[in-house]
Amino acid sequence: MFDIGWSEMLVVGVVALIVVGPKDLPKMFHTLGEMTGKARGMAREFQRAMDAAAKETGMDGVVKDFKRAASGQSIKQGLKEAAGFDDIEKEFRDIGHDKPAVRSPGTKAGPTMPPAPVAPDEEFDEIEADEIEAQDLARRNAELSATDEQRIKKQKQADAARQKAAAIRAKREAAEAAAPPPAAAEPEPQPWQPEKPAPRKRAPRKATATTAPEQPAPDQTPDAES
Repeated sequence: MFDIGWSEMLVVGVVALIVVGPKDLPKMFHTLGEMTGKARGMAREFQRAMDAAAKETGMDGVVKDFKRAASGQSIKQGLKEAAGFDDIEKEFRDIGHDKPAVRSPGTKAGPTMPPAPVAPDEEFDEIEADEIEAQDLARRNAELSATDEQRIKKQKQADAARQKAAAIRAKREAAEAAAPPPAAAEPEPQPWQPEKPAPRKRAPRKATATTAPEQPAPDQTPDAES
C-alpha cells in the first residue's frame, strides 16, 4: 500500500522499540491497529457512497470507461479493431491448424502396413460364442421368471386358503354365539321291574330259665357230719 518493504518495517519496529519502550509498545501497536481499521472502514464507506452516487446519476459507465482508458485496454482494443489485427490473427491460427505435418529429415517414409486381416473362423467363433451366451442368458431369465410365477401362484393359493379358513371359523363362532344354550338332558325311562317284598323281621327268642343246683355255703355243714 505504501510501498514499504520488510527491511523498512524492521527498521521502524526497532526505532519504535527504542523510543517507546518494550512496555508501551504493545499498546501503541494496538492503538495503531485500531486507527488503521477505522481508516479502512471510512475508506470503504466513502467508496460505497461514491459508487451509489455514480449509479444514481448514471456515471457508473463513464467511470468504467475512464478506468479502461487509464489502463490502456480500450486504446489497444480500438487499435486492433481499426487495423484488423484480430482477423489476421485468426487467419494465421487457421493456417497453423491446417498445415500438414513436417517430417524430420532423419525419418524415412516407408510403406504403411495394412492392418492384419481377421480370420473368418475367429469372427464366426466370436459370433457363435456371443449367440450362445445370449441364449443361455435368455434361458436363465425364462427359468427365473417361471420360478417367480410359480412362487407367486403358490403364495396366492395359500393366502386364499387362509382367508377361507378364517371366514369359516368366523361363521362358526357367530353361529355358536347366536345359538341358545343347550337344555338339561332328561333322564332316560327305565324298564318296569316288580317290587320285591320287604324282608320279614324275625321275632326275638324267649330266654329259658335254667335253675342251677344250689350249693351249700362253706360255713354251713349238715348235722350228720357234726
